[in-house]
Amino acid sequence: MSFVTIDKKTTTISEPRAVSIDDESMRALQAAGLSEAVQRITVRGYGSIYYGPKGQPFTQVKPASCEYGFDKRNAFHQPELEKIMEDALTVSDNDCGVMFETGLTHFGQTADYVNVICIGSDQHKMHIKTKYMVACDGGKSSVRKSLNIAMSGLTFEEPWLIVDLKSTQNRSFHTEVFCDPVRPGITLPGPRGTRRYEYKLHKGEDHEAVVKPEFVRKLLARFGPDAQEDLERILIYAFHARIAEKWREKRVFLAGDAAHLTPPFSGQGMNSGLRDAHNLAWKLAQACFSENACRLLDSYEAERRPHAWQMIKMARRMGQVMMPNSALRGAILRGLFHAVNVFPPARNYFSQMKFKSKPRFCSGMIRPDHFKASGTLIGQMLCQPIVETVDAERFPLDALLPDQPIVLIYAECPEKMLNQSVIEQLLNHGAALFGITPEYVKPVDAKFPIVRDQAKFFSQKPYAHYLGHAFLIRRDRYIAASAPCHNSIGLLEALHALTPN
Repeated sequence: MSFVTIDKKTTTISEPRAVSIDDESMRALQAAGLSEAVQRITVRGYGSIYYGPKGQPFTQVKPASCEYGFDKRNAFHQPELEKIMEDALTVSDNDCGVMFETGLTHFGQTADYVNVICIGSDQHKMHIKTKYMVACDGGKSSVRKSLNIAMSGLTFEEPWLIVDLKSTQNRSFHTEVFCDPVRPGITLPGPRGTRRYEYKLHKGEDHEAVVKPEFVRKLLARFGPDAQEDLERILIYAFHARIAEKWREKRVFLAGDAAHLTPPFSGQGMNSGLRDAHNLAWKLAQACFSENACRLLDSYEAERRPHAWQMIKMARRMGQVMMPNSALRGAILRGLFHAVNVFPPARNYFSQMKFKSKPRFCSGMIRPDHFKASGTLIGQMLCQPIVETVDAERFPLDALLPDQPIVLIYAECPEKMLNQSVIEQLLNHGAALFGITPEYVKPVDAKFPIVRDQAKFFSQKPYAHYLGHAFLIRRDRYIAASAPCHNSIGLLEALHALTPN
């Protein structure tokens, strides 16, 4: 399979934009073989501390769980991330790669192809004939407009000022959020001694004046010790909470900001785009070799759109905490958080970031199982524990799983749970078999790999009541179906949907 990426810029970006990458996005990068390189450029596992107008902290968010194999919040420098991605594409197959300084001028669709016309830097016209096209051309997407796809939601008349510093005297490892009605602000740590500050601008403030260094340094002096540090970038932005009314038009798909625009308060804009890519990439790869992939491709919007909107709503709620519109509202919010902190379950809900909705598909390429909605794992991302092999070596689970549908057998003796006929049928339909035992059971050599859940994730709810079950795991590591091991032949129907002919 070949592909080409076109970009009208001359190269990857040189200025910092997104600064936070979460555990779900890191797992997507792991699937692309890039997580180790990206982790080398990140500050891993930072949290947030919220302060009132007098500088007193009133709550904090410091998640400790690594359910998906990575810290929930990590700071990074976007130019470095994009360079890692570009390098990975450069060393890929000769039929694949990136063409910079290339603009899309026209596209049209037939029943079988998308015909694209591009103009390169030398004004040379190029024709590209492709089976599918994904438009990741930003919030002002020309492709989305050409398809007459509307955006719904809100654009807020509340501009913010971004200040990126090349150096910092602020020693805080965590994000600091200043919930002051007079001037809400936030400062975020970056890799190798960098830091970002963001401030809400007042209505009527002169945008030319607020980007001048003298104004910026006054704001920095108010919020910490960085008033005299080197300035890298100063930018004003307005935020949006909008989503495209549909994400597919025949063979053309929307992804990233072209499909949804998220307020910045939860750091989910770029992360939502990476989720789009992780969901869509394997489906397009399958569709390129299948004639009956329409349902598979339709599932992209059905699965991703609801969660993207959940992230937009979460960001808006966090913005309401960060930006109290009056001293009274701010005092009430802080009082509520102080009250919540008295009760451990409620405190953990916030401190461990349980308020962040996990992607959970209610429709799409999934098949419900016999567990109640409150206890089912169907439609959720599989956890990624550290597992131990027969040779007592330890790895993150995904490091051992092939890039294909997996039938994962969770049992004390996985090698005894399926008969040979069922194994052959599952293998013949494109699945790989893999076994995982609870923490208290050693793995053994068998006809398929078996590992031990050293981290005990599978011994906790809701995984614990799936002991003796087989899961069908999609290529993006979401759980598509489950069945008791004695009836695992029932997974074949769901497997057929993931691998249409």
